[in-house]
This record gives sequence, C-alpha cells and structure tokens, in this order.
Amino acid sequence: MRAVAAVATATLLASTGRAAMAPRGLPLAPTSKVCVLGGGLQGCATAYYLKQRGFDDVTIVERTEVAAAASGKGGGFLAGGWGSGPTKALHEKSFDLHAQLAKDLNLESYRKIKTLSVTGELGLREWPPREKASSLPKTPDSPAWLDAEDTGARLMDPGTAQVVPAELCKKLFEASGAKLVVGAARGLEMDEDACVGVNVEGAATVPCDAVVCAMGVWSVLLEDWLGEATGLQVPLEGVYSSSVVFKGDAAVAEDPCALFCAEDSNGCHLEVYPRVDGSVYLCGIGGSDHVRGARLREGGDLQDAT
Repeated sequence: MRAVAAVATATLLASTGRAAMAPRGLPLAPTSKVCVLGGGLQGCATAYYLKQRGFDDVTIVERTEVAAAASGKGGGFLAGGWGSGPTKALHEKSFDLHAQLAKDLNLESYRKIKTLSVTGELGLREWPPREKASSLPKTPDSPAWLDAEDTGARLMDPGTAQVVPAELCKKLFEASGAKLVVGAARGLEMDEDACVGVNVEGAATVPCDAVVCAMGVWSVLLEDWLGEATGLQVPLEGVYSSSVVFKGDAAVAEDPCALFCAEDSNGCHLEVYPRVDGSVYLCGIGGSDHVRGARLREGGDLQDAT
C-alpha cells in the first residue's frame, strides 16, 4: 500500500480570514460550531479533545473515510526518548498520552515492545560474502525467529511501544461524537473576515464558527482558499511511500520486537513491526517520492491519493 504523509504539520485554527493568520486564542464557547477538515489522526484527535472540553457540535469533513491515508497506514511505532532539541518534550508527552489513550479508548493494538537494531550480512561480511557468515554480535533479547546466521542484533530501546494507527484514529472518532460529512472540501465561505462555512463537493455547505485544517499534506490547499487575501503560506512537503502488511507466524507473535535494520543489498533500511493480531508491518522498502505543490492540488496526480 502507498500513502502520503505530511513532513510538517498544518493544523490551523481559523475563525477569521486575515486575523486568523496570527497565533491567538479564539473566543469559542462549547456551543460553537466547529468544522474539522480531515479525518486522520489530527482531525479525529481534535474532535475528541473538543468533546472532552464540552463541544457537542463538531463536524469532520473527510474526502473518503476516516483513517483513509497515512493515518490508517502508518507503522504506529512509539518512542518516548527519541526526541531531541525542541521536540524532546513533545516526544515524551506524546508517548505518555498514547498510553493513556490506550486505556481510555480500550485500544487492542497498543502494547509495550522492545526495539532491536539489526545488521544484515552486508554490514558484517566482506563482499562478495563467504560461504559462511562471520561471527555475529548477538543480544540475549534477540528473538528466535531472527536469522541467527546472517544477522547481528543489539538492544536499541527496551521501552518503546506500538499501536495500529487505524484503530486509534477510528476509536478517537467514535468517542468524539462528531458528525462525519464525506466529500472533498473545496473552499471556505467567508462573511467579510469571518469563516461561516466550508464548501464540500457533492454536499451542502457545512456551517461553522471555526474551522480546523487537519488535512495533512493537502493543507496546502489553504493557500488557494486564503492566500490571495491573507498572504498565507503553508510550506508542506509530502512523502509518498510504500508499506506492506503480511501474515506472520506463531514464533513472531509469541516473541515480538520492533526491528530497525541497517542498509541491505537493495539500498533499503527496513523497519519491521510485528503486531498484536499476528501480522507484520514492513516499511522502509524504497521508492519514496517527495511531493509538493501542483501534484497535491486539483488535477494533480496525488489529488486523491490515499
């Protein structure tokens, strides 16, 4: 499967046109109508936490279905201590928050899992390789199902975790109580400086007092809707990449661990995530395409990508 993920995040809370570009708090009461653009993790989480704060009139506008793109096809790997600089605190908070959400939403796919750094034969043997592998470094944490002859492994982090993003996204939506309107957002209805509605292809305009843009990389469309009047720029780039989910065997299910692999003979850096249901998620398999601009807009080859 292939999915487009946003490298940077554009979640803009805008109840006015020109003024909305400046960061500020909005005088929203729980009775306000809020329209969220995008049914991915950010959009569904926004609706969920608005519900926690007493907002009962929230509508999500989603082009196809909840968790349709990267939010439904990501690996779901969680590491609290891997952040640095300005994102360090965010990593730590997010890691703890996922654990709490797993309890609150009864997430079946969430669990703590150790992570290994794995080196294949290209990193440990001369090229071309000999008939027998060299003596490979091992860790007691290395699972029995990992090839013992041609791979080396070391414990990278004993305290990581995982969740299937599609389950998290869908359960956030269900718990939010938000209404879902299926159709592509095509623009904002403005009354002078105030946004009063969202135009949806094939559906009636969704009235609102505030709009949250959580469309991932497609948030660049805000430039088309508001840029001329406000000078708004949304400098997002997407990565169009591939992942595979396949059925694992009992040994993998019984002794799971995430694997971060060194470069292989195909130039790939595989990431392997065994899941609770026995399946195995694999990414880092090459073919990633960096996309921006016209390719994401109407008529572009990734306008409707998932």
